[in-house]
Amino acid sequence: MKNHDGMYIGGAWRPAAGTDTIAVVNPADEQVIAHVPAGTPEDVDAAVRAARAAFPGWAATPPAERAARIAALRDAMAARKDEIAATVTAELGAPPKAAQAVHTGLPIAVAGSYAELAATYAFEERVGSSTVLLEPVGVVGAITPWNYPLHQIVAKVAPALAAGCTVVLKPAEYTPLTARLFAGAVHEAGFPAGVFNMVTGLGPVAGQALVEHDGVDLVSFTGSTAVGRRIGALAGGAVKRVALELGGKSASVVLPGAELAPAVEGSLANALSNSGQRCSALTRVLVHRDQYEEAVALAADAIAAYRPGDRIGPLVSAAQRDRVVGYIEKGVAEGARLVAGGPAAPLERGYYVSPALFADVTPGMTIAQEEIFGPVVSFLRYEDEEDALRIANGTVYGLAGAVWGEREAAVAFARRMEAGQVDINGGRFNPLAPFGGYKQSGIGRELGVHGLTEYLHTKSLQF
Repeated sequence: MKNHDGMYIGGAWRPAAGTDTIAVVNPADEQVIAHVPAGTPEDVDAAVRAARAAFPGWAATPPAERAARIAALRDAMAARKDEIAATVTAELGAPPKAAQAVHTGLPIAVAGSYAELAATYAFEERVGSSTVLLEPVGVVGAITPWNYPLHQIVAKVAPALAAGCTVVLKPAEYTPLTARLFAGAVHEAGFPAGVFNMVTGLGPVAGQALVEHDGVDLVSFTGSTAVGRRIGALAGGAVKRVALELGGKSASVVLPGAELAPAVEGSLANALSNSGQRCSALTRVLVHRDQYEEAVALAADAIAAYRPGDRIGPLVSAAQRDRVVGYIEKGVAEGARLVAGGPAAPLERGYYVSPALFADVTPGMTIAQEEIFGPVVSFLRYEDEEDALRIANGTVYGLAGAVWGEREAAVAFARRMEAGQVDINGGRFNPLAPFGGYKQSGIGRELGVHGLTEYLHTKSLQF
């Protein structure tokens, strides 16, 4: 076990204002692996002041120079990739292959994309007789979740820095060790002191202090819709900008013209990735009534390969495990047919849950409406395409979705889905495409040009 000290503020590791700490637990074996400081409002104030002091200089830095520093950050993370992956496995429980490819490789690629954007983006343009300037918003308070501990940091910090903003990061309390490695990479990349700052701590203490601080111009938050509402209300009262990436209850729609096996297997792979701890997980699979039982049988065979402790990692905490088990029990109680998995612990140690497959799920059931954030997949039958569309759009969320079928029909259906991102026939992740939600899944977009513009003000000069 290692005790970490200090917050990264003003370009250096500084002692925390208080003495309280947060225990970091390995969810695979339930052992405490480290302690980090539990930040206070005093720590947050120091970090915001450092960011505010650094803002004028960083905002005035030429975009090409900002791009060079972000490229150096990418390279510093790449040099630490094995250490980052091992840390993600230790504090999140991600299987090693996923930790390398997804949790480490993806954010390194995203950082590289913003190095390129910072160098090429037109921060000034002519519109008729006017000149339009795109200027950095100011100090960004970034509050990130634990499910993708490095990617979610990079998806906020990299575009903010590219835009010319300065940042105070409050990472999730379950996964602060990865965030500390990121801060080390920032330091190695040579950013000016105060451009990036980090305070570890609890959401209701350090996170709330960051949201409420008068020196923060924009709050970027990824997490639950319930917390997002509170942040939006607090920020709105101060007329402060927000970017919110919140919950989801995404549908994977299998049209009659689809190849059934790839559609079922692809939907399961998405839903169970990261142990189902994804806001964009395709946890509702909609299949036409004529193919429904065949699809459920295919899913039952495929889900057997997702073994806890091997292909499926643990959930992040005991509380999260108990929450997911409660949803499985709720599904059974409401009359859904449990085809695979169940509430019983699959292993003696660790916060594992056996992947649960439900059939005969109806749209009004709890497991079909609420975000579970665990390895629980529900199969629903539909009568025709209009019925499928009604079910797919029939939640308060609208983050992601998928459609399987003949290309023209799938695209036509996807255009009618109320979701910010829709995969067609297993479409691959694109780090340049915007990601974000409709309805209660959030406000704003991340990644690519759209993610950059979240951190920019627009000014017009009239001639």
